[in-house]
Amino acid sequence: MTDTSSQPHQTGQKSGPAPGRHPGSGRELPAPAERGRTTIADGVVEKIAGLAARDVVGVHALGSGLSRTFGAVRDRVPGGRSVARGVKAEVGEVQTALDLEIVVDYGVAIADVARAVRENVISAVERMAGLEVVEVNIAVTDVKLPDEEEEEPEPRLQ
Repeated sequence: MTDTSSQPHQTGQKSGPAPGRHPGSGRELPAPAERGRTTIADGVVEKIAGLAARDVVGVHALGSGLSRTFGAVRDRVPGGRSVARGVKAEVGEVQTALDLEIVVDYGVAIADVARAVRENVISAVERMAGLEVVEVNIAVTDVKLPDEEEEEPEPRLQ
């Protein structure tokens, strides 16, 4: 087989070494996208999952009552808002597992909301982080009744 990497192109210009070859050594290198490691912090996956869970209709808030109370105080500090409240991720090299605590609106079918949260979270994390989501455990910690006073408004992404 003939190596055409050093022969002129049709335009008459000489090309450099073929992509993936180390100049002068003749040895093959991995593709550029494979040279190095990418690590994703737990907090990154937690934020992605938190935002994805909040997008589901029927999810009033994330986190237990105690974490929401502390979060309300933290939210009053500039830059203190935590979109990952109520989400815990364990991230490995290629897989992740997630635990979510959610508060649902009164009147929704909890099983349907949990299924939709699970699907939305898995889709977002796998698409954005490229990690295989092995499980999403959901704990429903409260139900928001229509006449309950708001502790803190949860913003919905539009």
